[in-house]
Amino acid sequence: MRDQPLGRFGSRQTNVSFQRYSGETVRVLVTGSEGYIGSVLVLLLQGAGHEVVGLDTCYFSNRNFLGPVAEHELIKVDVRDVEMKLLEGFDAICHLAALSNDPAGELEPGITEDINYRGTLSIAKKAKEAGVGRFVFSGSCSMYGAGDTSCYLTEDAPFNPVTAYGLSKVRAERELSRLADQYFSPVFLRNATACGVSPRLRLDLVVNNLVALAFTTGRVAMTSDGTPWRPIAHVRDICLAFKCAIEAPRPVVHNQAFNIGRNEANYQIVDIAGIVGTFFPESTITFGKKVGEEPDSRTYRVNFEKANQYLPGFSPMYTIEDGAKELAESYQEFSLKEEHLYGEEYITINRYKRLLEAGLIGPDFRWKDPP
Repeated sequence: MRDQPLGRFGSRQTNVSFQRYSGETVRVLVTGSEGYIGSVLVLLLQGAGHEVVGLDTCYFSNRNFLGPVAEHELIKVDVRDVEMKLLEGFDAICHLAALSNDPAGELEPGITEDINYRGTLSIAKKAKEAGVGRFVFSGSCSMYGAGDTSCYLTEDAPFNPVTAYGLSKVRAERELSRLADQYFSPVFLRNATACGVSPRLRLDLVVNNLVALAFTTGRVAMTSDGTPWRPIAHVRDICLAFKCAIEAPRPVVHNQAFNIGRNEANYQIVDIAGIVGTFFPESTITFGKKVGEEPDSRTYRVNFEKANQYLPGFSPMYTIEDGAKELAESYQEFSLKEEHLYGEEYITINRYKRLLEAGLIGPDFRWKDPP
């Protein structure tokens, strides 16, 4: 794989048309490897026989839900400070590192822009210079923002982000697309809202949160009137999409965007609450707003046919019921308590606030001392 001629930047060019079907091992850098999705992705890629290195600033190294994370080489660095030499020798990068999610993005919109947009462009340009052939970018269906819910949005639908997080993902994708050439292939995965168990659990994702509320309080408590639409995808299916995106032949994925999820998993929040309630028959469903009041402006139904038809090897295997069931079982095993829903360990925005208040990170969200 490394017998290619030197690329135009003077570094050894990887074979950007590689595919796993030939039996070759791909050397992959996973940024955000210690996060909710990243920790699952590392395990999946290792299981597929790939050589995996992680890169993370380690905001969430305090999270340890059920068992240890995968053993792998880890580069501890802020994504904004990555040097080109760190990226040499990789065939592909799965770029998950970001300041997430929508509420956390609004905490410091300028920092969200700095990390998610400028940080992404910085590492992508250096990856291209280092000869990395494929760059798989973790986007989000929240890029559609206040979408037209009378139809299912394809990859050609207009963006309408309503949060700093969504806007940063839109800007990053547009600029990454401009870097594409015969040597450098960006691929864009616009993920549905994730659910399911991870070594680095998050309780601020809608399914994970509602199951946790039902388990600890007996209430499936929504903060809206339940009418907004959300597509849901299991975290392992999202990770499968990344695996397929790095293994696929170059012409199939080069500079292409794929919505990641399944058409039948577009739900209104009230319907998600109803599904969660079936696992807790004694629970009650409550609303944060009265039906008829102005709902959450983030609402979108998404079409996932492109990935399911044209991303080789991608076939989602898990339903929202699978995710809710395994979460309920894991919460029982873990003896989840109500205080876990309000602390810093599993709630992203609370973790950021805690790091800031304790003076562990500065206003620019960089560590004052190495983690």
